[in-house]
Amino acid sequence: MEEHSKVPFSKTQHSKTQYYTAASLDGFIATEDHSLEWLFQLGDPEETSYPEFIAGVGALAMGSGTYEWLLRNGLRLGSESPEPWPYAQPTWVFSSRSLPPVPGADLRFVSGDVRPVHAAMLGAAAGKNLWLVGGGDLVGQFHDAGLLDEILVQIGSVTLGSGRPLLPRRIAFPPLRLTAVRRFGRHFVELRYDVSKRDGLGGS
Repeated sequence: MEEHSKVPFSKTQHSKTQYYTAASLDGFIATEDHSLEWLFQLGDPEETSYPEFIAGVGALAMGSGTYEWLLRNGLRLGSESPEPWPYAQPTWVFSSRSLPPVPGADLRFVSGDVRPVHAAMLGAAAGKNLWLVGGGDLVGQFHDAGLLDEILVQIGSVTLGSGRPLLPRRIAFPPLRLTAVRRFGRHFVELRYDVSKRDGLGGS
């Protein structure tokens, strides 16, 4: 399998809805309590495909668990030295609860059907790609609606035994199509898959 080429983003290319994430060797994106400590020891995201990937992203969506993890650990809101919101792109946060906003961040809090949100994201992205940040069940809802185009997962060199699954859906007939494999340092291999739409809506 050839390494995926680094092609600069073009405004004329078709928008893709992508699940870009990291997972343990045994298929978990976080521990049961949403911890990512296992991941941080493995390397700097800036030394992976992340800078190239985020340059092509025009809108993001994430679940409430991912958002709250960012508030606690990425931004450290309430601490003496909080960090700024890391994304310039508009971000849709799916939650059935009221969540605190982040000053200066372009956030839209939503719930329910992912399809109208996907349409709004496409409009905001202006031809760039849509990033489904996580978690896995939210990504599964986009898959169920036939809206997931591509999965990019960086497999780290640890096992967790249990935790939050990469994608809690059965995607078997037809299988995903592997399009690229890349190695980053001593701890990561990135697998890139196209998601077939021939079988219609997915299942749990």
